[in-house]
Amino acid sequence: MEPYENTDYEPEAPRNEPPVRPDAPVPPEHTAAGDYAYRGAGAGRRESPYANSPYAGYQPPRQDAYQYTPQYTAPPRQKKPMSPVWKRVLASALVLALVIGSCAITAAVVNSRWEQETEALESSFSQRMDTLEAQLQDARKQSAAISGGIAASGGLSPAQVYAANVGSVVGISSTIQTNSFYGTSTGTATGSGFILTEDGYVITNCHVIDGASAVSVTTHDGTEYPAQIIGSDATNDVAVLKVEATGLQAVTLGSSDSLITGDMVVAIGNPLGTLSATQTVGYVSGKDRDVTTDGSIISMIQTDAAINSGNSGGPLFNTNGEVVGITTAKYSGTTGSGASIEGIGFAIPIDDVKGIISDLIDYGYVTGAYLGVTVQDTDSASASAFGLPTGAYVTKVEPGSAAANAGIQPKDMIIQLGDTKVTGITTLTRALRNFKAGDTTTITIIRSGNQMELTITLDEKPQASAVSDSDPVPMPSEGNAEEWYDYYFRHFFGD
Repeated sequence: MEPYENTDYEPEAPRNEPPVRPDAPVPPEHTAAGDYAYRGAGAGRRESPYANSPYAGYQPPRQDAYQYTPQYTAPPRQKKPMSPVWKRVLASALVLALVIGSCAITAAVVNSRWEQETEALESSFSQRMDTLEAQLQDARKQSAAISGGIAASGGLSPAQVYAANVGSVVGISSTIQTNSFYGTSTGTATGSGFILTEDGYVITNCHVIDGASAVSVTTHDGTEYPAQIIGSDATNDVAVLKVEATGLQAVTLGSSDSLITGDMVVAIGNPLGTLSATQTVGYVSGKDRDVTTDGSIISMIQTDAAINSGNSGGPLFNTNGEVVGITTAKYSGTTGSGASIEGIGFAIPIDDVKGIISDLIDYGYVTGAYLGVTVQDTDSASASAFGLPTGAYVTKVEPGSAAANAGIQPKDMIIQLGDTKVTGITTLTRALRNFKAGDTTTITIIRSGNQMELTITLDEKPQASAVSDSDPVPMPSEGNAEEWYDYYFRHFFGD
């Protein structure tokens, strides 16, 4: 029997004391009988096989004992204090303004660049279209010339031009009295003209009626009218007549500036004074030809349409049936080298005399602008050789004239009037046509190698005085033997 059997005593649970080494001395308090942990061999109970083990007194911990398991817990997140509402609104407004501003700047830059590119494209396109249109016009004109004279863009044939305008062409007959060694004689000069208005204004050359005591106009149907000389301008070789009639067939004026070399033109006139209503056809051979006629230099249209004595003052038509020139002169005969001259005729451009014709009708004389200087052309070859400018060289300044008041002096070189460059007499005359009496503009001159710009107020062109008996008789461009004799007699012996 076990010592504790049938008793209420139960041995105390072994304590978790550190293990006791086998060779360690037994504490005195554990030597009493009945202490089973330290009983030796033969003490009444078999010794534990683990008596000498270093883990003899070790007891594993209880399974239900609390075990501490460390866990990491993040510290609580601190909340940032919220900013006031106005700060957030201001920040949002600033961001919005920044976005809108950047968008506006970007849009402005893009729009400006787009406008520049659009303008460049439009300009390039316009230039290309203008060039293409000019090329098409040239091609049409060349095609018209090759195809036998039918005008481009629905123009008229020479036959149609003639049929539409022959009733507007008239013959001019002037009675001229001359004094000769044998006494006073009467002669007749003939020329051509055209009806400008239905109420009887007729245009012709100045040299056709110059010195005439009586002038008559004969229409295509044979009706003859006495004519009054309304006015004439010898500088541009234009005269205006008036007949008392109404319902006459008038011409249509065109533009001589629109002509180009190679355009077909038609001349209708009365060559030799007997071949009435004669038509000749040709082409524009050149433009801006400086031709001297009766001492005046006129810029003319050159044509190979036949121009003969008696054609002077007649109309030159384009293929639209419009008057673009006034036939006035021709070159004929032979040159100094013996070469013959054929097919060189000239006509005054109608655009150059429209204003003159208007002045002659309204006032009886030309009221155009007037400088009051006598000029001559410069030698372009010498100017080029010595590096000098070309212009209108002043040889004389009339006292009290517009030029004198502006400070122009003899030996000055006029190189520009207003916006028009001046290279000689012809260009100066054309530049003056852009102004009226009383206009103020600038005139650029060269004096002693220095360029000067002067302000000038233009005068009215003085009315030409009538030719008196004491004035020298001009060399006749056409006429009979008596007229030529009279000219040479006056030239060598006087009156």
